Amino acid sequence: MKNILITGGAGFIGSHLVRLFVQKYPNYHIYNLDLLTYAGNLENIKDIEQAENYTFLNGDIADKKYIQNIFKTYKFDAVIHLAAESHVDRSITNPIEFVMTNVIGTVNLLQTANQNWKDNKTAKLFYHVSTDEVYGSLKETGKFTETTAYDPHSPYSASKASSDHFVRAYHDTYGMPVVISNCSNNYGPNQFPEKLIPLFINNIQQEKNLPVYGNGKNVRDWLYVEDHAAAIDLIFHQGKIGETYNIGGNNELTNIELIHTLCKLLDKKLGRKEGSSKKLITYVKDRSGHDLRYAIDIKKIHKELGWQPTLNFKEGLEKTVDWYLNNKEWLKNVTSGAYQDYYKKQYKQR
Repeated sequence: MKNILITGGAGFIGSHLVRLFVQKYPNYHIYNLDLLTYAGNLENIKDIEQAENYTFLNGDIADKKYIQNIFKTYKFDAVIHLAAESHVDRSITNPIEFVMTNVIGTVNLLQTANQNWKDNKTAKLFYHVSTDEVYGSLKETGKFTETTAYDPHSPYSASKASSDHFVRAYHDTYGMPVVISNCSNNYGPNQFPEKLIPLFINNIQQEKNLPVYGNGKNVRDWLYVEDHAAAIDLIFHQGKIGETYNIGGNNELTNIELIHTLCKLLDKKLGRKEGSSKKLITYVKDRSGHDLRYAIDIKKIHKELGWQPTLNFKEGLEKTVDWYLNNKEWLKNVTSGAYQDYYKKQYKQR
């Protein structure tokens, strides 16, 4: 029985990974550590909360004493670290919060793991999940590879870049067994609706404005969350220590192309006249430091581990839309209260 700590396991990506590991590996005991901030929701994983090989831990990775205590108590054999503040707009409003969670929290985990594993690092692993945003912005051609130089442009991406550097430093300095993966934009069920796709699904249903930054021509690569979880699974079990793996969906779209696709799909599913949702599009002031284009080269993970995305974007988007339409109570629960005040603050019209 291996004891595996997954941080951020009540969040969007983390909940899909926790479910996968709990159900697929009965010989692993999964400890899900989450602070349950606005984006952490235990409803995301209520289907596995009674599993014998699952334990939820409510705590803060920035709390060094707490991290030391749980390592001592549960004697983790591996860490898969997803806990992070992840929304760029929030990082612009409150960068210190991102430093505390994404940098200090990561170093607390690394330091504690290193202290607990120093006498026997065999069969241990610290897996750090990161983002393609650390690489900065691409022009119209080219893709990010694992050797692309870091060039972060927002407090969020800067904090994630810093955490990546610390992970590599612990490998090089202390011999910590680590792997890192950098992924493109995730989408799918259970995503908190401050991110583009669930935000717009929710707004279209309620016939509210669809706020588009700038001219909507920023390009993103979209990765279905269950494909991402499968890639993490492969890297965790077969990835080479000290290596980085880029995970992308091979689905490049401008934001406005994506929004038009969502409008058309939801008009059809909601029985509305085609083009009615498109009228809700409202252009707002562009985000500061808004990167133009992200695109991931997945040759390495495909060649070394045999991974590639299983869903094309059309299939993945339809599955995502259907989930939100069938889970209106979930959406209602997470879009109440303080979130509405945040929404109004962030998306002021020009």
